[in-house]
Order: sequence, then structure tokens, then C-alpha cells
Amino acid sequence: MSTIKLKKGYDLKLKGGITQLEITGNPATSSCYGIIPDDFTGIIPRLDKKPGETVKAGEPIYHDKNFEKVKVTSPVSGTIKEVCRGERRKIEAIIIEPDGKDEQIKHDISQPVIDVLVESGLWVMLRQRPYDVVPNPDVRPRDIFVTGFDSAPLAPNLIFVMGEKSKYLEKGIEVLSTLTDGKVYIGVNNSEITISGAEVNIFEGPHPAGNAGIQAANLKPVNKGDVIWTLDIVTLARIGELFTTGIVSHDTVVALTGECVAQPRYVKSTIGCSISSLLGDEVKDDARIISGNVLTGVKVNVDSFLRAPYRQITVIPENNNPDEFMGWASLNPKRFSLYRTFTSWLCGKREISMDARIKGGERAIVRLDEYDNMLPMDIYAEFLIKAIISFDIDKMEQLGIYEVAPEDFALAEFACTSKLELQRIVREGLDRMRAEMA
Repeated sequence: MSTIKLKKGYDLKLKGGITQLEITGNPATSSCYGIIPDDFTGIIPRLDKKPGETVKAGEPIYHDKNFEKVKVTSPVSGTIKEVCRGERRKIEAIIIEPDGKDEQIKHDISQPVIDVLVESGLWVMLRQRPYDVVPNPDVRPRDIFVTGFDSAPLAPNLIFVMGEKSKYLEKGIEVLSTLTDGKVYIGVNNSEITISGAEVNIFEGPHPAGNAGIQAANLKPVNKGDVIWTLDIVTLARIGELFTTGIVSHDTVVALTGECVAQPRYVKSTIGCSISSLLGDEVKDDARIISGNVLTGVKVNVDSFLRAPYRQITVIPENNNPDEFMGWASLNPKRFSLYRTFTSWLCGKREISMDARIKGGERAIVRLDEYDNMLPMDIYAEFLIKAIISFDIDKMEQLGIYEVAPEDFALAEFACTSKLELQRIVREGLDRMRAEMA
């Protein structure tokens, strides 16, 4: 193993972390399960099932308009209860009512690898760079990058989440190796983790060291014309399990974190379960529920569903002290500051309490190198953001648009003095770039 040390970034230590690696209680059961098409960027959904029709676990619910063989499957067996639509008839959610039979689709793993992956629904859990979208099945990637840890605030331990499925890792690597002429890279943060069949590298440093895209940028950057795929180690194990048993496992271990959770813990459940089945009634009305982590997650309510790419629910105060004495000018030693504005930095790195307030409004971008300090990639982040806003294609290409994803800018967005929504800007820039190049 080679060790790569990253100095840029920051570890945000919030209250509400899980202290014990154990699953608490029985598996959470939900009265309804939801599939959110927005979780699978790059897919235009076309329904294969209508409300009232029955479905088995692993059976396709909808396919992509542009690549019909790319499908999203049901995590449970049951009946399509409702298709929720928004503006312009956009599909916002597909709700499934389980029947308790747990009927599974068994796949013929003797077929070509890509056909099995797209038919099983695991294909949509991969991401392609450039553009950070579900991969085009007709394009062969240069390399495949797998991250073995999550460095985001209060993030779950992916090795623990994977659990006994670690025995399928080598099979997963064997499968992915047939899909690329390059290598399968796996990034870990612990030298005790041994995985054969792939090139394993140790990444040391603060968040976002656990992002697959960051690891790729520090091993073999994406240039114009290159295509790579990224995924996490839990998905890799699911792929190995599929090609061993012929069945896709939809069970997952969810980390319930945040200072508003009475007992931060791991709970076993199923992808797409309701938030209420995980949290029950322990969340107060003045709390913000986030499906995912505080930097890249999605704000949801207790009646919503666990989003497919995430294995974490974070609950933080919505606005716990709106009338704080002296406001931003307060000298409270407990107040957090990334730039040592307050005296709290003298107490060392300790767990902090933080609510969901932005504490400021948008203003002009000031050249402070704050984006670059939070992004361990060889790009000029501030100039790239400006190029995206002005949609200067030539500059975007020169400044590295092809190797970034919105999640890479999540920490920079947190640190941004200008309070800009960097992830939204990058996502819109990537979408426009993809449409232009098509």
C-alpha cells in the first residue's frame, strides 16, 4: 500500500456522533418505501409500473428515457401505492406499500456483466466523471475508483456498515475489472484493511479525503476525454454478492446521528424506508432532519424517505438561538469559527453544537483562497466557480470542470464567506456542460 497525505480540508467535529460499533434493536420496518428519481442524477425516468400494480424486490420500477436498459428497481415486494408528481408532471417520488412476502427477483449471472448490473438496478449506484451522473453503459471507463471510508461529519463507518458482506469484495473487484482496461483503485484510511485484486492506497488527512473523486484526483486525475467510474465499498460488496448469489440485497445499516438524536446509533433497515420508521417520535418540531450528512445531505421531513445513496440520517437544531446577545459580534467562547475569529480555538478541536442557520447573505466573491484551502485537488476552485457562473466553456475545461462533482465543493460551501450555494452552482454547470457537449 502507498500512503497519500492530504493537508487541505477540515474535519468538522459535531456533537451527536456514534460511540459504539453495534446495531441497536431489531431491523426497522416501514409501512411504505419510497424511490426518489432525483437521487439518480442523469436519468430521465419513464415508468414501467403504474399505481396499483404489484412488484417484486429487484423488479424494475422505471427506466431511463435515453438508455432504456438502465433501470431503477424496487427495494421491496408489494404494490405501487402512489406516483407523486410536481411541476410539469415531474416524478418526485414513487411510493411502494410492502406485502411482507419479500419475493425476490433472481438474476441470470451468466449474462454479460453490464446487462446483469443494469437489470438488477445496481448500475444506478455508480457515478461517472465527467459530469457526476449515472454512467453511460456504452462507454468503457479508463479506471474505477472505490472509496473505503466516509470522512464527512458524523459519517458512518463503511466497513461496519458493510459487515459480513465483506466476503463478497473480491468477487466485486473481479467483476469490475472486466469493465475497464485500467485498474480498480480502492482508497482506505487504515493500513489494517487488506483487499486483494485491486490497487489499495491509504489516504490520510481531513475531509474530503473520503470522497472517491478526491482520491481519483490525487492518484490519476481526469482529463478531457477521460471517463472514470466511482462508487463506495458497500456498493462494491453488493455487486460481489449479486454475482455470487444472483440476488440484490436491499438491506442497509443506517447511522442515526446528530445532537437532536436521543441515542446516536446504527439501525438495520431497507433502502427507501420511511424516516419515521427510523426515528419514531424522538425528534422535536424545532429540529432539522437531513438524509445524509450536514454538508451534502438533503433536508427532509419525518414523513419522507431514506434517500438511496445515503446510509445516514442527521438531526440538528433548526434555529436554537435566534436572539443571541450581540449576534455576530458576540464574544461567547463556545462559538465556532473556521478562521479563529472567536476564542473557542484556544480550547482545541472539541465537539461543537451547530444549528442550521446560514448567518449571512450572498455577497461578492472575495479572493481569500478559502475554496482552495478546503479542496485537495490541483485546480483553482474560485476561478472555476466564476467560469461556471459565466458559463465560459473554454475556461471551465482549462480549470478542471471534468474532474469535479458537487460533493467536492461541499466543505468549501460551508467555509464560503460569500455564502454562495457552490454545490448548486457546480451541479448546474455540469448539467449545462453535458447538454452542450451532447
